[in-house]
Amino acid sequence: MTALHPDLFALLFGIGALLVTASLIGYVLQRRYSPRGDNAVIENLNQRIRSWWIMVALMALAFLGGKTGVVILFAFASFSALREFVTLVNARRADHWALAVAFFVIVPVQYYFIWIEYYGMYSIFIPVYAFLLLPILATLRGDSQGFLIRVAEVQWALMICVFCASHVPALLSLDIPGYENRNVLLIAFLIVVVQLSDVLQYVWGKLLGRRKIAPRLSPSKTVEGFVGGVASATLVGAGLAWMTPFGVLASAGLALMIAFLGFLGGLVMSAIKRDRGIKDWGHLIEGHGGFIDRLDSVVFSAPIFFHVVRYFWSVT
Repeated sequence: MTALHPDLFALLFGIGALLVTASLIGYVLQRRYSPRGDNAVIENLNQRIRSWWIMVALMALAFLGGKTGVVILFAFASFSALREFVTLVNARRADHWALAVAFFVIVPVQYYFIWIEYYGMYSIFIPVYAFLLLPILATLRGDSQGFLIRVAEVQWALMICVFCASHVPALLSLDIPGYENRNVLLIAFLIVVVQLSDVLQYVWGKLLGRRKIAPRLSPSKTVEGFVGGVASATLVGAGLAWMTPFGVLASAGLALMIAFLGFLGGLVMSAIKRDRGIKDWGHLIEGHGGFIDRLDSVVFSAPIFFHVVRYFWSVT
C-alpha cells in the first residue's frame, strides 16, 4: 500500500478548483451563447468538462487506494482499450485462442508483475514471451490466410494497450532516494502534463491555428497549436517541480519530452484510425471517445518517462 502524501491532496485540490472554474465558465458560455444547445463548440466543451469530472474522480479514487488501486485502474483501462483495438483487427476463428490468452492471461499476468514490482519480467514479458506465444497459438489452428497481418495486429494491440500503459503504474515501483511514499505524484505529473498538453494544443490551435501540421492524419492539429500547447505544457511541468524529485529545469525538460512524445503518439493513433475509417476508438466517455482516445498520448510517453526516471533518479 503506497502511503498518502500531503502533496497528493494539494494536487487533487488544485485540479478540483480548476474543474470548478472550467465548469463555471462553461455554464456562463452556455447561458449566453447556447441557451438552446445549438452551439456545437460550447456543447462539446461542456461535454468534455463533465467527462473530466468523472475521469478525475476515478483517478483520485485510484490514487487514494495506493498501489493496488492504481494497478487495478490501469489493468481495467488496458483490458477495455485492448477490447476496443481488437474490434478493428482482421481476426479469424483461428485467432480465438490467441485472443483469449491475450485478454485473460497476458493482461492479468503483466499487471501482476507490476503489482509485485518484478521489473525483470514486466519489462520483457509482452515483447518477448507474449510476442512469441501468440503466433504459436495461431499456427496451431492451421489457418495461414492473412497470418502475418493477423498476428502483427494483435501484437501491436498488446504493445499499445497493455505493455505501454502498464508503465504508468510501474512508476510506483521506482526507488528514488528522498522521495519515499510520493511515487504516485510521478503518475500525476505524467498524466497532468500530457493531458494538459492535449487540451492546450486544442486551445492554441483554435485561437491561432493557421497551418496544418498533418492534414491527412489529423486535420484539427496545427503548427501553432502544437508549439503553443507543448510550450505551455513545458511551463506547467516546470511549475510542478515541487511535486517531483527533479529540479525546475529537469521538470521542464521532462515535461517537454512527455508533451512531444504524447503529440507523436496521438499522430500514430490517428493514422491507425484513418486506416480503419473511424473517428473515435469508442464512445464510452462522452466527449472523449473511447479508452484508447484518452490513452493514446500517455502510452507513447509513459515507457520513455519511466526509463528516463529509472536510469537517472532511481537506485533500482
